[in-house]
Amino acid sequence: MTASTTRCFASRPERLLRWLLCALTAVLAFAAQAQEGVIRSAEIVPGDGGYVLNADIDLELNPRLVDAISRGVSLYFTTELVIERPRWYWLNATVVERSLDYRLSYHAITRTYRLSIGSIHQSFDNLESAVLTMQRVRNWQVAEMETLQAGVSHEVSLRFRLDTSQLPKPFQVTAIGSSDWNIGTDWVHWTFLPGAPGFR
Repeated sequence: MTASTTRCFASRPERLLRWLLCALTAVLAFAAQAQEGVIRSAEIVPGDGGYVLNADIDLELNPRLVDAISRGVSLYFTTELVIERPRWYWLNATVVERSLDYRLSYHAITRTYRLSIGSIHQSFDNLESAVLTMQRVRNWQVAEMETLQAGVSHEVSLRFRLDTSQLPKPFQVTAIGSSDWNIGTDWVHWTFLPGAPGFR
């Protein structure tokens, strides 16, 4: 009596499905490794000459970023804001799209950290103080009074992130696919009614 065995091969659709599941698992694992911060609070209130944003953000720099700064690499962060007016007949109308850009650097000679917003600079003795200042947004003017229609609800979206596109080229390549450089908050959304406090 002769025994025979037949090798079993997965069909092409099964192999494709397995490959897709593996790819999805890898993407989800990478997303889980990305370091996320949190927007603790955010509000839009009337200010001098328009509406201003106040926000508190919580995001820690990982050892890779701390090491990069100590070696003289400037890091760029951005706070992004979008305000939309809903329209029942079409997509929302974007009425405000602003960003507040920061440059964080270390000066070895003076052993100080510098936080720059445009042409405004502030020096700090330690990195923690510079980061905390950057993540405490106060009185950022985001819209003129006439830009937002009073009595009409607006949808506000806000996030804070490391802007890897402004890194030196070698670091931009390193940042691709690296969770150490993929840090920021998720978009936070809330409804704001001009003429009334817009707390989140």
